[in-house]
Amino acid sequence: MIGSNPPAQESQNAAARCIDRSGKRIALTGGSGRVGTALRQFLAEQVTSIKIVDTADPGPLGANESWEQVDISDGEALATCMADVDAIVHLAGYPNEQGIDDILRVNVLGTHNVLEAARRNAISRVVFGSSNHAVGFYPRETRVSETDPMRPDSLYGLSKCWGELEAGLYFDKFGIRTLNIRIGNAGDRPTDARALRIWVSSRDLAQLVLIGLEHPDITCTTVFGISQVEAGWLDNRAAAALGYIPADSAQSLAGPDTALERPSPMPHIAEFFQGGRFCVIDHDGTLRGRLR
Repeated sequence: MIGSNPPAQESQNAAARCIDRSGKRIALTGGSGRVGTALRQFLAEQVTSIKIVDTADPGPLGANESWEQVDISDGEALATCMADVDAIVHLAGYPNEQGIDDILRVNVLGTHNVLEAARRNAISRVVFGSSNHAVGFYPRETRVSETDPMRPDSLYGLSKCWGELEAGLYFDKFGIRTLNIRIGNAGDRPTDARALRIWVSSRDLAQLVLIGLEHPDITCTTVFGISQVEAGWLDNRAAAALGYIPADSAQSLAGPDTALERPSPMPHIAEFFQGGRFCVIDHDGTLRGRLR
């Protein structure tokens, strides 16, 4: 609801804003990847320890970091690996479109295995790296909130919908609390017009992760992983209600390249929908409207 918050909620939000550290030992799947590596730099001093779970070598480790070479598609190995952590931050998986067999094996089964590892090890908190592509087939003129129906723009986006839905199942059945972060464009700075509307810094993403690890009101909760953006497409009041105050601004880091969209073979599709070029993959080229 839009309006002033009652005193109890104001007090709760003030407490949430103070979440700048977690005493939890976390497992970070995909911690060797681009987003995971950048996130570790901000989480290193904010959590007790980070166990990187990845098939790829993460390179030099921090003082409170370790690495286990585990494939998330191997459920038994993953469950064993998670036996000594308090929470899981799940970023592993293909970050772009792939064939259905790879999407099912890694993104879908892998996320299932993460939730199963949490259940088997009595881990009560998961932070799931979802994606804006879970709602990528909304027109750019539509402002989307976490309560709007999912409209994935790709098999990749569909796999993120699966992860969010299964996280809900695992809360309802087992009480595992998950913050689904629909990550926008994660990088050092926005690099095109679309990224300018959905960009997120590593520092702001780390803030959301800490909220996911510690906020008392997380159930199966969905927010958008975006920093301060102007004329954005995503309504992130749910994150603000949890105390999220982005520190970084997309516009302050924008260069001349953000005036233009990246080239696409179907600009009438890519520049109409929020998912951009992901919407173009295997598209037949006909622009369709759909009731919300």
